[in-house]
Amino acid sequence: MSDTVPETQIPVAQAQAETAAEDATGLAAEPEYDPAAPAPLNVPRVPTGDAGVDAQLERLGDADHLATDGHLEVYEDVHRGLRDALTALDARPGPPAPPSMPGMRS
Repeated sequence: MSDTVPETQIPVAQAQAETAAEDATGLAAEPEYDPAAPAPLNVPRVPTGDAGVDAQLERLGDADHLATDGHLEVYEDVHRGLRDALTALDARPGPPAPPSMPGMRS
């Protein structure tokens, strides 16, 4: 009989020992978690019926794929777009005012 161990058994034994050590420390058992990684909020965006406003709401989805420090640019862009849409509502000409009758105050 020989006191040597066949070479084919050494890698298997080492792999089992490494797996047991990793399980004991928890290093290989759990996937790496990065709290700063971008994660979508999955907030539903309901269409408003106004194409300009809906486009700005969809733009908010771009923040889902950015790190937190990139959100500000998206939010400012959306705010600017929504402000422009509101300003455009004020600039639209409305129906003409009814003619005033002489002698009547409005």
